Amino acid sequence: MPGVSSYESTFTELEPGLKKADPSWVHDLRRTGLERFKTLGFPTLREEEWRFTRTRPIAELDFRPAVEAKNVDEDAILSRTFDDSHCDRLVFVNGRPAPSLSRISKQRGVWMGSLSLAFSERADRVKTLLGQRVNLSKHRFAALNAAFWSDGMYVEVADSVVVDKPIHVVHVTVPGATPSMTHPRLVVVADRSAEATLIESHIALEDAAYFTNAVCEMVCGDNASITHWKVQRESTRAFHIAMQHATLGNNARFSTMNVSMGGALVRNDVHTILDGEGIDARVDGLYLAGGRQHIDNHTFIRHAKPHCHSFELYKGILDGHSRGVFNGRIYVDPAAQKTDAKQENNCMLLSDDARINSNPQLEIFADDVKCTHGAAIGKHDEDAVFYMRSRGISATDARDLMVYAFASEVLERIGETALKVRLQDDIFEWLERSRRERV
Repeated sequence: MPGVSSYESTFTELEPGLKKADPSWVHDLRRTGLERFKTLGFPTLREEEWRFTRTRPIAELDFRPAVEAKNVDEDAILSRTFDDSHCDRLVFVNGRPAPSLSRISKQRGVWMGSLSLAFSERADRVKTLLGQRVNLSKHRFAALNAAFWSDGMYVEVADSVVVDKPIHVVHVTVPGATPSMTHPRLVVVADRSAEATLIESHIALEDAAYFTNAVCEMVCGDNASITHWKVQRESTRAFHIAMQHATLGNNARFSTMNVSMGGALVRNDVHTILDGEGIDARVDGLYLAGGRQHIDNHTFIRHAKPHCHSFELYKGILDGHSRGVFNGRIYVDPAAQKTDAKQENNCMLLSDDARINSNPQLEIFADDVKCTHGAAIGKHDEDAVFYMRSRGISATDARDLMVYAFASEVLERIGETALKVRLQDDIFEWLERSRRERV
C-alpha cells in the first residue's frame, strides 16, 4: 500500500521546482505541512473524528499530481455549473489557472486573482493569511494540502467596499490515465464593512478515480459580510476532502453553504470561529448520496465572544447503500455570554439499506446562553404521498415532490437565482438516476 511514504517521495521529486517558484516562507509552509502529515498519517477508525469514515481507499492508491490539461472549454463549464454570465469567474484546471476561461472585472478596492500573482502584488498581506489559522498539527489533510498545492485563488476586499458581482471560482478536474490529485486553495478576506459573495464549484469532465484535497480560508472583518456557497459535483468515483475555516470579527455577517452531490468518498470539515461580539453566522449544508457513496460532514462553530448568534441546518438525502455522517459541534467559551446558537440535522432515507450516523453536540461553558440542537431521521411521509396520489399524481412524482420539499428549506437560502434553479434541476436528475440504479 503506497500510504504516507508515496507522498513523501512525490514531494522530494517536486521540491526543487516548488522551492524555485515560491517565496522562502511559502516553501517553509510546504515543508511544515509535509512533516505534519508524516507525523499524523492517515486516520483510522479508532479515532473519534474518523470512526465512521474509512480513508483506506485513498491511502491504497498511488495518486500523482495532476498534469496540465487544455481540453476544457466554456460549454464544458456551463454544462456542469450554471449560467454565470453576470459573475466574475476564475477557473482552475487541474490546479492551474486558466486565464482563457476566466473573466475578471476591475473594481476599485477589490483584488482577485491567482495566489502566484498575489505573491508578487500582495505579498505582505498574503503572508499574514495563508495557512495561519488552520491547525496543521491536528488536520492532516490540510497539512497535505499545504505541502502540495500548486496555485490557488486570492480575494481581498478593502474597507467599506461592496463587490458588485458574485465571484465564481471553478475548480475543474480532467483525470488522466493514472489516478491524479489536486490540492485547491482559496483565501478570502473582507476588511472592515466590506461585502462579498463567492460561489465555489468543484466539477470533473470524466467519471474517474482521482483525489481532490481542498482548503478554503476566509477572514470576515469587523462589520463585514461574506456569503459563500460551495457546490461539489465531482465524479462518482472521486475522493473529495475539504477543510473550510472562517474567522469572523465584531458585528460580522457570515453565511456559508456546502452542497455535496458527487464523489465516492467525501469529507467536509467546516470550522467557523465567532471571534468578535454581535456576529450573525449561518452554516448550512445539503448532501445527496446514492449507490455506495459515503458523505461525511463535520462542522465546528466556536462562540468565543458574547452577544453572537449562529444557526446551522444540514439536510441529507440518502438512497441505495449509501452512508452519511453528520458530526456538528457547537462550542461556547466561558466569555461568550448571551450566546444564541441553534443546530439541526435532518436526513431522509429513501432506501432500507441507506444509513446515517448523526451526532449533534453542544459544549457550553457559559451560563447565560440559549442553545439548542436536534436531529431527525426518517422516510418520506406516506400519508402525504397517498394524498397526492389521490389527486392524480403518480407515486414516483409524489415521492420526488416530497424529496424536493425536504431539500428546499436549504435551497431557499441561496440568493443567487441561476445557481438555485440549477440545483433544483440537479435534485430531480439525481432522483431519476437513483431510480435507475435501483432497477
